[in-house]
Amino acid sequence: MKKFNPIRKVLDGLTAVSSSSSSSSSCQPGNRELEITEILHSEHFQLCKTVRHGFPYQPSALAFDPVQKILAIGTQTGALRLFGRPGVECYCQHDSGAAVIQLQFLINEGALVSALTDDTLHLWNLRQKRPAVLHSLKFSRERITFCHLPFQSKWLYVGTERGNIHIVNVESFTLSGYVIMWNKAIELSSKSHPGPVVHISDNPMDEGKLLIGFESGIVVLWDLKSKKGDYRYTYDEAIHSVAWHHEGKQFICSHSDGTLTIWNVRSPAKCIQTIVPHGKQIKDGKKPEPCKPILKVEYKTTRYGDPFIILSGGLSYDTVGRRPCLTVMHGKSTAVLEMDYPIVDFLTLCETPYPNDVQEPYAVVVLLEKDLVVIDLAQNGYPIFENPYPLSIHESPVTCCEYFADCPVDLIPALYSVGARQKRQGYSKKEWPISGGNWGVGTQSYPEIIITGHADGSIKFWDASAITLQVLYKLKTAKVFEKSRNKDDKPSTDIVDEDPYAIQMISWCPESRVLCVAGVSAHVIIYRFSKQEVTTEVISMLEVRLLYEINDLESPDIEQVATPSGGPNSQPIVFQSHPSTSSSSSDGIRDNVPCLRVKSSALKQSAGYQVELVIQLVWVSGEPPQQITSLAVNSAYGLVVFGNCNGIAIVDYIQKAVLLNLGTVELYGSNDPYQRQPRSPRKTRQPSGGMLTVASCMCGLSSLYSESVKKLRSSYITGLSDINESTVASEDRCKSPTSGCTSNSSDEEQTKSKFIEKVKIKGRRLSKAIVTDLAKMSRKLSLPTELKPELVPFLDVRDNSFSRSRSSSVTSIDKESREAISSLHFCETFTRKPDVSTSPCLWVGTTLGTVLVIVLNLPPGCEQRLLQPVIVSPSGTILRLKGAILRMSFLDTLGALIPPASESWREPNVPEDKDDKDRLKKRRPVSVSPSSSQEISENQYAVICSEKQAKVISLPSQNCIYKHNITETSFVLRGDIVSMSNSTCLACFCANGHIMTFSLPSLRPLLDVNYLPLTNMRIARTFCFTNNGQALYLVSPTEIQRITYSQETCENLQEMLGELFTPVETPEAPNRGFFKGLFGGGAQSLDREDLFGETASGKPSRSLAQHIPGPGGIEGVKGAASGVVGELARARWALDERGQKIGELEERTTAMLASADSFSKHAHDMMLKYKDKKWYQF
Repeated sequence: MKKFNPIRKVLDGLTAVSSSSSSSSSCQPGNRELEITEILHSEHFQLCKTVRHGFPYQPSALAFDPVQKILAIGTQTGALRLFGRPGVECYCQHDSGAAVIQLQFLINEGALVSALTDDTLHLWNLRQKRPAVLHSLKFSRERITFCHLPFQSKWLYVGTERGNIHIVNVESFTLSGYVIMWNKAIELSSKSHPGPVVHISDNPMDEGKLLIGFESGIVVLWDLKSKKGDYRYTYDEAIHSVAWHHEGKQFICSHSDGTLTIWNVRSPAKCIQTIVPHGKQIKDGKKPEPCKPILKVEYKTTRYGDPFIILSGGLSYDTVGRRPCLTVMHGKSTAVLEMDYPIVDFLTLCETPYPNDVQEPYAVVVLLEKDLVVIDLAQNGYPIFENPYPLSIHESPVTCCEYFADCPVDLIPALYSVGARQKRQGYSKKEWPISGGNWGVGTQSYPEIIITGHADGSIKFWDASAITLQVLYKLKTAKVFEKSRNKDDKPSTDIVDEDPYAIQMISWCPESRVLCVAGVSAHVIIYRFSKQEVTTEVISMLEVRLLYEINDLESPDIEQVATPSGGPNSQPIVFQSHPSTSSSSSDGIRDNVPCLRVKSSALKQSAGYQVELVIQLVWVSGEPPQQITSLAVNSAYGLVVFGNCNGIAIVDYIQKAVLLNLGTVELYGSNDPYQRQPRSPRKTRQPSGGMLTVASCMCGLSSLYSESVKKLRSSYITGLSDINESTVASEDRCKSPTSGCTSNSSDEEQTKSKFIEKVKIKGRRLSKAIVTDLAKMSRKLSLPTELKPELVPFLDVRDNSFSRSRSSSVTSIDKESREAISSLHFCETFTRKPDVSTSPCLWVGTTLGTVLVIVLNLPPGCEQRLLQPVIVSPSGTILRLKGAILRMSFLDTLGALIPPASESWREPNVPEDKDDKDRLKKRRPVSVSPSSSQEISENQYAVICSEKQAKVISLPSQNCIYKHNITETSFVLRGDIVSMSNSTCLACFCANGHIMTFSLPSLRPLLDVNYLPLTNMRIARTFCFTNNGQALYLVSPTEIQRITYSQETCENLQEMLGELFTPVETPEAPNRGFFKGLFGGGAQSLDREDLFGETASGKPSRSLAQHIPGPGGIEGVKGAASGVVGELARARWALDERGQKIGELEERTTAMLASADSFSKHAHDMMLKYKDKKWYQF
């Protein structure tokens, strides 16, 4: 495993210089109220990968060790995944990244051979917890097509594209001088090349006979001793695979025309049987109707029944649209098992590893492109086994991910109990057949939970404790919405064609179990956890009209929001930056219409997460709602807040009411630090307001759509200027809020009215174009604005926002239209400088690097909280950083992290009596208003991280005591303030691939490792840090990679990992019987050393292949397993192997003695029987 060792002492030594240089410009060290002792240093940090979960991405090869019971899967990216019993799995990677074409276990030897498309063979050592390559062999003149390693043999047969077969000694990984050339294998009279080698196998009853299959349809039985072909079998269709009958007298071939041919070894002239599993029956000797190729076939025998013929492919060409199938033929019955994805490979699991014994198949492992299926052959109907591995991460594409460490201890059992009721029925009752390896000794005892959001609107909760992964519970958020039965039924208000329910953001409170999710269709759903099933007659719903208009900042309109359905009768007054409009208009423009329809019928909700409230943003004047960019929920306050590029909305989900609905600009009030262009304050509000709204809409949308859409916008704006250039020029001159237009003539008014009508017509056409383009851009829109690749130039504009002139009117419109809400954090802290006590508040961060504070005045007590409204008001506090705000958190006077206020979970569906209510009043820790708070003198520290820098601000003085510029050339994608080793630090992941940590509150650099460059937006969307030095990201569409930046976890990782190889006794070889041993018959052994050794075969060609020693040799093993634990493990393995070999030797000696005694007895009996008889009496 690759570990990243940062330069620790150098970083610590440079701390003073870097901190002083970065903070001296704007921070005041002399104003630091308190010096906090920091216990985290650079030696506490080290970055390394821990485990990888999920289905192997783009699988290409499959292998199974029937003795160790370990499964191996290779992929097209050179990855290697090994699976044992549930909880034992391992990930390895070939350095070249070439695709794996075949895998071969050295059965019960703890080793694996992999063949890659770059014509390289690798020998993996599986006897260590982190498998490593022991040897490699690079072929330079021939391409590898097929490999075969006989059971209990050290000689590997390697077939090539030229039709030759080379032999490799797997112990030394060197070539033998013995080579089977294609021109010697085929008929001498044949003039054509037989094609690449597609199959190699030795006769189960005679190791000296090798069956070679060529792609053209020729099969050769090669005699290894005499070095010539005994028999040649010819068929006029290409061969894909070959399989032996265990007695070695017959074999079966699969062909490209969908046929199976069964051959008798001693009858090469013609096959004894032709089978077309999915074609029409053959009549009058005619050639069968061609079908699709049978890619693989296996021939397995049973002791007391008909043999199994298992195959993939071979369907008829007229079965258009039929799913891929695995066909199981047993006697006269044929079962066709449909699969959800194309079949990559399959293997039949048998009771014995010996190919010359009755196979007794009991299961089939089927590797699909996106799934792993194990079929039980012993039960009627062939049911599948329930897969215990976490391979369903990609069941629907992952759109977001959150990671929580050190959760409440009762949380995982609660989720597991409700998730157990969701399990499907009909699985096989037998135990999972892949059961090798042993679990590691985990030292991490704290619970960990991963939550994944998916494109179909589902949310999965995973138990990630102790580097394992197990699904706990699945929630389907799409159940609360009406689904269209067909395309014609689809609501016209959908803003995306595909995946309208996709999860975009998740906010979760583990203590109260309150869950809040935001979807791609601008919807927010709040869930409560319950162990009781309930039927909801009417789903509570709120519709929010969140629109940004450039209004007079001095006099914002105050409107009432629509009363929520299913909510209380109270109608709180909220700030609103737009006038209300009707939901329908004469020209058909959509208005006040949500993107999705909430179910109007009763909803039966099973135990688990149950919907509490649905909030939807609505269309405004033909414009679709902008997607949500930030989300937060707080269970103690009963509030949820979300924002987008238009503004922010705060909702009380207890009273089902909107408390605040403001445009981003209106949060500033009169303290706006940016120069923005207000509308002209004339009585006729449409001309300037309408024109500027269109312009601002253009600027905002240009950051979200593709280049083609941008061209459409620019052409439309050009069209506007062509309508009436003089009018636009006159509008541009009216920029001051106090100045009016210079002309009031009736001609000018008439000209303006004509201009307005033309603008409206153009705007309607553009609205339709926007909806069409928005549907096409649904995938890109599912990301927060600041993470889009096309916004990198925009990030540069933002970074220079403080150096620009505030008098630039054009750039001011451009900047303010792009100011989205990027971060939200509930807390109880000081809101203003003169405050002497903390109060509940909401900190809001924007993409322009501004932090604003909103005060929350909560009614005291439990009953009053249900009746009295929550009062919210901006505090006027404004802080600024460089770059978009990503994360905010707070430290107490000792530097410890202050968690947001929360309440403990209680069952919401159980009626409470009076005693329970009294107990609830005493228990519920709801924060009270500032007026009733007690005065405290302790300071707090706000930690704010943006895309470019981090600041630590002392409260209530609001002095910046520490500042650090995180990056100048890149930007931070994810920043989290996390707890680690009884302290706190800031962890950041940058777009240039660097992972960094900083101490708090001093922001000293502790770790800086160039780990993973940003190759796609999936990593940026899913990367997240959590407590105790843990982090994860989606490394592929199907896999989660977990990493740690904790030195302690890195040191303990070796013990936490499971062991793949365990000492297991090899099963006894099948008994040949006395007469077979006496008179011949049974399996014939072969001393391959005499044939393939250098003495007999000579030296191989040096230019054919190059031996490369791997890093997993003796030195590599010592390095990987250094220390006392590694030495003890190696000694234990050596003793186990020695004891195993001694035991096998003793058993063989005993068996030989018994056989000798039996032979002696039979010989003596025969001697006594015939001693006195004459020759003529026989």
